[in-house]
Amino acid sequence: MDPIALAAGTALVSAIAADAWQGARIGLVAVWRRVRPDQAEAVDAELAETRAQMLAAREMGETDTEQALVADWQLRLQALIRSNPTVAVELRSLLDTQLAPSLSAEQRSRIGTLVMKAEASGSGRVYQAGRDQHITER
Repeated sequence: MDPIALAAGTALVSAIAADAWQGARIGLVAVWRRVRPDQAEAVDAELAETRAQMLAAREMGETDTEQALVADWQLRLQALIRSNPTVAVELRSLLDTQLAPSLSAEQRSRIGTLVMKAEASGSGRVYQAGRDQHITER
C-alpha cells in the first residue's frame, strides 16, 4: 500500500476525533472534490459518520473500532491515489499542514515514513534499523 495512504488514513481518523476535525474534513473533501467531484458530498457525510463512530468507540473503550476505521480510510485513499497518482502530492500536503500538526507526538511517530537504502559488496556488511539496534560481533 502507498505510504501516503497509510499515513494519511491513520492521521485522518485520529484528527477527526480531535479538535482538528473541521480542518481535516475541509481538506479531504477539497481533495476529493478535485479528483472525484461527484463523490465529494458523500465523502463529507462519511467523514461525519466516522467521527461519530470514533467518539462513541473512544467513550466505550473500543480500540478495534478505531483500527477498523483507519483501515477503511487507508483503503479509500489508496483507491483515490490509484485512480489519480498526482493526488498523492495533495494528500502529503494535507498530511503535513492539517493532519499531522494536530496529533500528539506519539501519534505523529506512528505516521512517519522511513526510507533506507544500502549496498554492500565483497565482504561488506550493512546494518540498518528504524529504531534501536544492538549488534554484538566477535
